[in-house]
Amino acid sequence: MPKGVKKYTAEWKIAKTLYFSEENSKHSSRPAVRVALGGMIIGVVVMIVAISVVIGFKQEISQKVAGFGSHVQVVRFDNNSTFELQPICVSDSLKITLKELPHVDNVASFISKPGIVKTDSAFQGVIFKGTDYWDYFSDNIVAGTLPTKNNEVIISTELAKQLCLQVEESFLCYFIGDELRVRRLYITGLYNTCMSAMDELFILGDIALLRQLNGWKDNQVSGMEVLLDDLQYLDEAADAVYYATANRLDDEGNALYTQTIEQLNPHIFLWLDLLDMNVVIIIILMLCVSGFSIITGLIILILDSVSLIGVIKSLGADNQFIRRIFVNQALMLIGKGMIWGNVIGIGLCLVQYFTHIIPLDPVSYYVSYVPMAFPWGWWGVLNIGTLLVSWLILLAPSAIITQISPAKVMHFE
Repeated sequence: MPKGVKKYTAEWKIAKTLYFSEENSKHSSRPAVRVALGGMIIGVVVMIVAISVVIGFKQEISQKVAGFGSHVQVVRFDNNSTFELQPICVSDSLKITLKELPHVDNVASFISKPGIVKTDSAFQGVIFKGTDYWDYFSDNIVAGTLPTKNNEVIISTELAKQLCLQVEESFLCYFIGDELRVRRLYITGLYNTCMSAMDELFILGDIALLRQLNGWKDNQVSGMEVLLDDLQYLDEAADAVYYATANRLDDEGNALYTQTIEQLNPHIFLWLDLLDMNVVIIIILMLCVSGFSIITGLIILILDSVSLIGVIKSLGADNQFIRRIFVNQALMLIGKGMIWGNVIGIGLCLVQYFTHIIPLDPVSYYVSYVPMAFPWGWWGVLNIGTLLVSWLILLAPSAIITQISPAKVMHFE
């Protein structure tokens, strides 16, 4: 066996013996070492939970926002920022082109039109959105069913409460344009996404009704909604949609314009971006806590073994050999803390994921419970980074060993 390997094996065996020996486990310094281990465990738990919560929160909110407006929209180039959009002509070939783009899960058409809902006791301004894609709202129906006729709609539970409406009841909706148009609409279902600002605004129904109200052709719509299979590819997919439509005119010569969910809802995504900063701050603070705990633990281990260090030095061991013994011993402590931290942290995430035991105010946070994600890649990076930072932190306090003199230790003994 090579000399370097033998030396490393000797250091590791001595460190292992010191860490797992019964005499050491009963020593008076062990409570302090356990406190250091507890600090490491708490740091890892907090970092794992923080990453899980923030990524889960961003995924949940992004999914809700995309449910109302998709990930990428294609509309007429000269449209303004209102919900009364000018039509584009959508051909089957364009839909096929967009569906074949990477990371595109579905392409749907929509028409949106402002209106006023009036009942016997109240009235409310709304956006009537006609769509041919119902997957998102079918998952958020809390009462009734989806519309099957062009005069049927679903509204939110919040809007139903404000207007004193229930499933199977009807209301009048006034549409203001070149001339006032009114339609009686029947409620087939209630939905709730916890996005109160949007829930109070949107009623959803058949796209054919709005096409009839606007006097549009069968291939005319307000725009197309491109839904992706993963939000992390938003920029890449948006560029692909842009290049597929930028130099292309519809059947009536209208230019097309691409906008992303982030451009449509900048205030929400700026708010979500701030959460990333919160996670960075939490990770830095927890690394400091863990680092301080490990430094404390290593110093205690060294001071508790001064006589042993003196004996080993008197036998001819150099400072680097002894430093590596105690660094290896501290790494065992770190490893134990990280294992328990991961078990507890992931366990807490699983409990919250399946039970939703920790609630949130949906008015403020858009969700009724703390959402959890399981970003195994990020957790792996976190563990590797924590181990690396902890190892680097150990180098400084381990230098105490170089100050220990065998002669003084022997004289003291």
